[in-house]
Amino acid sequence: MGDAAQADWDIPRPVATCRHLLEAARLHGIDAADCLADTGVTPADIDDSATEVQARQELAILRNILGRVNDPHEFARDVGLQYNFANTGVLGYALLASPTLGDAVNLACRYATLSSTFLRLSRHDTPDGAVLVFDDSAVPADVRGFMMERDLFALTSMVPLLIGQLSSDTPIKVELPGIDFPAGRLEFPGVTVELDVSATRSAITLPRDLLALPMPAADTAAAEACAKECEELLQTRRRRRGIAAQVRSRLVRDPGVLPSMAVIADELCITERTLHRRLMAEHTSYRALVDEVRVTLAVAMLESGLTVEETACQLGYSETAAFSRAFIRWTGGPPSKHRGRRP
Repeated sequence: MGDAAQADWDIPRPVATCRHLLEAARLHGIDAADCLADTGVTPADIDDSATEVQARQELAILRNILGRVNDPHEFARDVGLQYNFANTGVLGYALLASPTLGDAVNLACRYATLSSTFLRLSRHDTPDGAVLVFDDSAVPADVRGFMMERDLFALTSMVPLLIGQLSSDTPIKVELPGIDFPAGRLEFPGVTVELDVSATRSAITLPRDLLALPMPAADTAAAEACAKECEELLQTRRRRRGIAAQVRSRLVRDPGVLPSMAVIADELCITERTLHRRLMAEHTSYRALVDEVRVTLAVAMLESGLTVEETACQLGYSETAAFSRAFIRWTGGPPSKHRGRRP
């Protein structure tokens, strides 16, 4: 496997992808509690559409399920078929609003990490069209097969909407090395699929006339607006990647009852020593992150109008004096200077 710490997929992800895993697992008789065991994700997190999970947490859920499911291929199918453009979020709308299928392919390659996929997508133009390559080299080996199958089923469930305007057979070459994918899922009106299971890469070759096909909801202005949102969302998520970001996110969740470093390490499914080492590699420490979170929240609370006593209580201090001393250590001045600054 590639360096997971640098993998494109290693950013916060929408909880909807985990919800799809749990819904498919239920069809296979696997309880949600077993799916979520030792992942740091709770049922309440799954039910809250605003929640984001770390990629490693999603992988932990997947591994819990794959360790219990009888038929991983059927499970991949049941997960993949839940996907559609609507539940792909702003990226789905951006794809539908793209002027042409070729534009949509470019967008999908650029913002693939905003979708459910862990694969890296790239487009390579040829004289006859374009080759869309699905690179799984950075995906952990034990889940690589599932990821490819899941994404293929998701793709085939969306294809009819994309090619519904075709009136004559268009040849598409699909390369799937070592994957036993049901040929019936690759049969679509207006398309002739040439399946190559002996290839050395996973790819789809799209002819030039197909790339020029208008998208169903083509709208240049809407596409540009959605693409801008995609870029902002991607940059926001990239800023929150890494172990320090995960610890910071956990501390913010309940600042009044801060967990110990050992508890957070356990939630992240690593040892306390490993957590310490990885934080050091990012030039920080657990104590520094605790102080950073507390001072950020303290300033925000004070400027919103809370008293010093109320702020101290919200941050878990039993004595206001202890909070005041800590605040002076953090900022160089007393908390009273920040009272009610925000209009």
